[in-house]
Amino acid sequence: MATQNDKPEPKDGVSRRDILSGGVAMSTLAAASAGSAAIGGATGVMLAPRPALAATDDAAEASVPPGKLDDYIGFWSSGQTGEVRILGLPSMRELMRIPVFNRCSATGWGQTNESLKIMTEGLLQETRDRLAKLGLKTFFNGDCHHPRPSVTNGSYDGRYVFINDKANTRLARIRLDVMKTDKIIEIPNAHSIHGMRVQRYPKTGYVFCNGENRAPIINDGRDLDDYKKWRSVFTAVDGDTMKVAWQVIVSGNLDNCDTDYQNKYAASTCYNSEEGITLEQMTSSETDHAVFFDIAAIEQGVKDGKAQTINGVPVLDGTKQAKSPYTVYVPIANSPHGCNATPDGKYVVINGKLSPTTTVVQWDKLADVFAGKADPKSAIVANVELGLGPLHTSFDGRGNAYTSLFLDSQVVKWNIDEAIRAYAGEKVNPVKQKLDVNYQVGHINASMSETKDADGKWAVALCKFSKDRFVNVGPLKPENDQLIDISGDEMKLVHDGAAFAEPHDATIMKANMINPMEIWKRDDVMWEEARQWAKQDGITLESDNKVIRDGNKVRVYMTSNAPQYGITQFKVKKGDEVTVIQTNMDDVVDLTHGFTMVDYGVAMEIGPQATSSVTFIADRPGVFYYYCQWFCHALHMEMSGQMLVEAESA
Repeated sequence: MATQNDKPEPKDGVSRRDILSGGVAMSTLAAASAGSAAIGGATGVMLAPRPALAATDDAAEASVPPGKLDDYIGFWSSGQTGEVRILGLPSMRELMRIPVFNRCSATGWGQTNESLKIMTEGLLQETRDRLAKLGLKTFFNGDCHHPRPSVTNGSYDGRYVFINDKANTRLARIRLDVMKTDKIIEIPNAHSIHGMRVQRYPKTGYVFCNGENRAPIINDGRDLDDYKKWRSVFTAVDGDTMKVAWQVIVSGNLDNCDTDYQNKYAASTCYNSEEGITLEQMTSSETDHAVFFDIAAIEQGVKDGKAQTINGVPVLDGTKQAKSPYTVYVPIANSPHGCNATPDGKYVVINGKLSPTTTVVQWDKLADVFAGKADPKSAIVANVELGLGPLHTSFDGRGNAYTSLFLDSQVVKWNIDEAIRAYAGEKVNPVKQKLDVNYQVGHINASMSETKDADGKWAVALCKFSKDRFVNVGPLKPENDQLIDISGDEMKLVHDGAAFAEPHDATIMKANMINPMEIWKRDDVMWEEARQWAKQDGITLESDNKVIRDGNKVRVYMTSNAPQYGITQFKVKKGDEVTVIQTNMDDVVDLTHGFTMVDYGVAMEIGPQATSSVTFIADRPGVFYYYCQWFCHALHMEMSGQMLVEAESA
């Protein structure tokens, strides 16, 4: 099996270890002590690549010793924390946190001009106006559930990871070349984006988003008391442009979704087929449904002008009452939740939540259902009773499925073919094993399971409660990610991993499927706005250290080379709007700089070869130090400067 050792060592920058070891480090420190501003010029000095942890025939070896690399990388949602986390597998080490919908003190996400542009440009104008009245530019919370990487021809392509925001009805995109969020949009006409999956073929393509909660389509105060007019909306977003392509109104509350491997159909679980608003109303029926979408029919309907344009988006009616060609409703046991396509492209597995039943639907049987030649139930090829509270299902690529049981706190392994045979009347038990997990497991995801290349090595159970699994840390307990070896005939629980709120879902891929940059490229679009400022001011970002005054707006352009800023003191007046635009000219791998303005609540990260900027009001006279908060050099403590703020004239 290929490991990360198969990848060549990157050659776009000197590693920090090169700088901090041997003669390079000694000469660097000597140069710095003599007042040198640059230590990043030794491009080309390379270390031998560190060996990766090779996968063995017995994948139960979950230990990754120091100096070894993980073979898998996982993208974890963080629920109400609003970020995405990167973990290595099988070590379960947290490698990085990617700010998305949250405000991050470490990186300045949510404060830098670059991040604020991303967080605001995709908001609806109505939302921007409403936030402005509150003195805000954007939301600073998010509830992200389902991180999904982009796919080409059924497997990961290393371009993006998409993540939803249930709290504020948004979708975000993360660039995998730099592991940074680059687009966030608010979804119009919907309410609470929950389920989210990507088009698998020919590529992503569409990102499908479920508006879970029912509300008036035009939500401006009308129909407040007529909840029968409230609707859920299924949305297709163009993942390349991050623009809404079309929407379909449905019956019930959309929950989770998935897509096939041919770009014919998408599927969503739906609860509250009763379309009530109280718990009693929403659970009174014995059955709910899964709604299936005919993608080509929807695209044709939009092309033929059959959609109504609402808030600039073409919207089609796919409700049960409409009996349109766009949707069919397959009856499923009460309150279906999980919706997971099998790697062989044949089936989608629907989990019942309030029923012990998991349902298997065959994709290619849907053509006759859409054509009116068959009953929707005919697409069901299996109903298998697994236990209490089935939520989500993952796969090993060998024909086996792994379903989380929330109420039983178990993961159950079962065989899909045998479940189909049992449904047809054959006396066979598809259930192979039940494994206790701790406790109340929600999502489960296996290595490569969301693709045609599911490899059946590892699965992770994301448990909502940990109780007695860790040292007591007070009333708010950690949650528990549990690593399960699924490579053999029996599942084996091999690792507990405490996690802060909330490890809702994860997607796991082979680490060598992505190859992020080690240092930024100077022409990156991330700081295009700063580049335009510099052009107007006659500034070269890579070399100039100048202060530009434009009325009461002051732009401070400075470079940084460890251990020194290009400007170590600048003077402004009280009330000035100050924009600090800093360019990190070090080309050393892992040599990040920072800029923190003391007593001003200002801090940002500047990666190697990146430019970042932050704007604030100099509202307090006096001497205020700025310093680098990211350790970068033996003389890191000396990397500082002062902003001198003049008081108002008497």
